[in-house]
Amino acid sequence: MSAQEQEHAPTGIDVTQPSFARVYDYFLGGKDNYAADRQVADMVMQLVPEAPVVAQGNRTAIERAVRHLAGVTGIDQFVDIGSGLPTASNVHEYAKDANPAAHVVYVDNDPIVLAHGRALLTETGVATVIQGDLYEPEKIFTDPGLTALIDLSRPVGIILAAIVHHVPDERDPGAVVRALHPFVAPGSHFVLTHLHDSGDDPRVEEAKRILQSGLGGSYFRGRDEIAGFLDGLTLLEPGVVNVTEWRPEGPAGPLEHPLHSQMVAAMARKDA
Repeated sequence: MSAQEQEHAPTGIDVTQPSFARVYDYFLGGKDNYAADRQVADMVMQLVPEAPVVAQGNRTAIERAVRHLAGVTGIDQFVDIGSGLPTASNVHEYAKDANPAAHVVYVDNDPIVLAHGRALLTETGVATVIQGDLYEPEKIFTDPGLTALIDLSRPVGIILAAIVHHVPDERDPGAVVRALHPFVAPGSHFVLTHLHDSGDDPRVEEAKRILQSGLGGSYFRGRDEIAGFLDGLTLLEPGVVNVTEWRPEGPAGPLEHPLHSQMVAAMARKDA
């Protein structure tokens, strides 16, 4: 780590260990990343130079989903779990643009996300960021920062963007998602994006190795397995599809880029 990075690192942040949130920030062209993060990102991009395309496609799918929920479904409160670092456009901006009454709570366990998020979220009463872990849903949904903005007796939009693919098989990703269900009211929607093993790109295996060794685990899975993570909910059209094919503004057409097949998106509704 350079002296300059040490100077600008928030207190208590170990920037010698790579963070997926910061690697993702780097892929999106952000500035809140450090040498360890860039090293992992550069290793991935040496293998797959177009890797940032996957991150950008994921962001586009999340924007479409949030705008649909806020503008069409009428959901005006969102909880973004594993939100990562603030980017040029954020969930609360998408939501407020579609529904001015929208509120958003960002949840992350990375201290740097909390530090930067709290500095940027200056619109009091619109959005906030809290510390929380996907594996501890009760702590998330009882946090005073969340309950001050979110009325859990009404439907909520739960955003699980590029986070469940960090849950290893031994932790049972489906059970981790289902553990969130009891905390939200019927009519709530879950938005999920996940790394996808399309089976047609030999570079995926090497990308898996780099991500799992550098970031402690990123798991590419098949569509059926990913759909199973939404069991207990009603999977909405068009199902589990490539990120660019999730309710595009026009006809779906061909993939904008072949690597978009390596990230899929889905939305499901809690009916009872």
